[in-house]
Amino acid sequence: MAELGDIITSKVRIKILELFFSNLDEMYHVRGIVREIKEEINAVRRELERFENAGILKKEPRGNRVYYWVRPDYPLFGDIISMVSKSTGLGKSIIENRGKIGKVIYVMFSGRLVRGKSRKREDDVDILVVGDIVLPELASIIRAEESKRGKEINYTVMSKEEFDFRKKRRDPFLLGILSGSRTMVIGDEEELVS
Repeated sequence: MAELGDIITSKVRIKILELFFSNLDEMYHVRGIVREIKEEINAVRRELERFENAGILKKEPRGNRVYYWVRPDYPLFGDIISMVSKSTGLGKSIIENRGKIGKVIYVMFSGRLVRGKSRKREDDVDILVVGDIVLPELASIIRAEESKRGKEINYTVMSKEEFDFRKKRRDPFLLGILSGSRTMVIGDEEELVS
C-alpha cells in the first residue's frame, strides 16, 4: 500500500504533515503537537521550523505559546492534501479494504470533504464510488469514519455501466458531482471526467 513514508523519510515530518493536513482549520502549539504525534519536542521543533521556512506552515506567538497552522497559499497545498487524504482516515481505509469492497474502478472525494468543510446543500455528494461494489462493506467503512468525524458522509455508488450511461446522457446529478473540486483516491481523474 502507498504511504507517505514511501517518499518522505522522516517519521516526525510525516506525522506533522498528517496532523495538519487532516485538520486544516486547526491551530496547534508545539506541546500540543508533541502530545498528538507522541514524538520528541526537539524533533518536532526542528520540523516545524523547516515547514515554516518552506512556507507550508505559518506561526504566530500568542501569550507564552507559538501557534502553527497550514498556509493554503503554499503552491503544493492541494497536492499534499491529496496525498494525506489517501494515506490517512477514510482514504486509507478504502484503499486497504479495496478487495473487500468489490471491483472498484473509481473513488472520488469532493474537495469539501477532503478540506473538512461542510456541504453547501444537503444533497451534495461527498464521495463517488464506481464499480461492482459490495455495499455492506463500503457502508461499514463509511459509518466508522462518520462516527470519528461526528457528521454524516453522503456517498453515491454506481456501476460502470450506469456511470457511463449517465455521463453520456449528461445527467445533471453526475455532472454536478464531476464539476466540483475533487481528490481521486482510486482511479484516473482524466478517465473519470473525459
